[in-house]
Amino acid sequence: MQVHLDPSMKIDRAKVFAIYGKGGIGKSTTSSNLSAAFSHLGKRVLQIGCDPKHDSTFTLTKRLAPTVIDMLESVEFHSEELKPEDYVFEGYNGVMCVEAGGPPAGTGCGGYVVGQTVKLLKEHHLLEDTDIVIFDVLGDVVCGGFAAPLQHAERALIVTANDFDSIFAMNRIVAAIRAKSKNYEVRLGGVIVNRSEGTDEVDRYNAAIGLERVAHFPILDEIRRSRLKKSVLFEMESTPALEAVKLEYMRLAANLLVGDKHYDVMPMKDRDIFDFLGFE
Repeated sequence: MQVHLDPSMKIDRAKVFAIYGKGGIGKSTTSSNLSAAFSHLGKRVLQIGCDPKHDSTFTLTKRLAPTVIDMLESVEFHSEELKPEDYVFEGYNGVMCVEAGGPPAGTGCGGYVVGQTVKLLKEHHLLEDTDIVIFDVLGDVVCGGFAAPLQHAERALIVTANDFDSIFAMNRIVAAIRAKSKNYEVRLGGVIVNRSEGTDEVDRYNAAIGLERVAHFPILDEIRRSRLKKSVLFEMESTPALEAVKLEYMRLAANLLVGDKHYDVMPMKDRDIFDFLGFE
């Protein structure tokens, strides 16, 4: 059952993006570098990590930030006792970072945490001066709780690799976004190919359902090392290959900023995509 979002929880002014994809595909790397790119375009950016591991923003802040749920727990869920500086941290080039966190493993619902995070941000008027909000969402779980950021986003982007498992997961995420779009304003904004030299299988899938690739980031050792150095790519020592990736992030950010293209596509059935993928 789908319900409409409480109007008081709507993020009014900012452009809001939700980043989804198979677990381990590089959503946090993509989200953080996209946030950095938006900041280089002069935009005020807020990144919200939606993962109990609270590791979405560490390349921006150089720390594992305490989570919203941890801070709420520390004041026995009396949210009026929290101040913005308790859970919002400034990162690279002024990007503001929040880690929503999550309930202990096997308990509770991630959707509650997302809702409480947005509620706190609105109570403290932190969304009024924000141009871009990026939700970095846990794994490829598309239950109601982890689909909660779709209630707030206007565009959902899917990060995938050029392989069977990533595209299979992407197809299910397409289905979740389509379901949410019936009652919310969110629309599918395109596909980002990550950690892949080629894009042929992704492109073949996209062509079959009417979707498009909006960016491509190849396998690059500088990207791996940026995580070890707790840095976004814009802080790393320049190489020709790295400069090309940074330009791709800047191009993606600029296109998302001015564009409103979206895709109303029908995902394949599981058995159909199983047969479709990997055969020549």
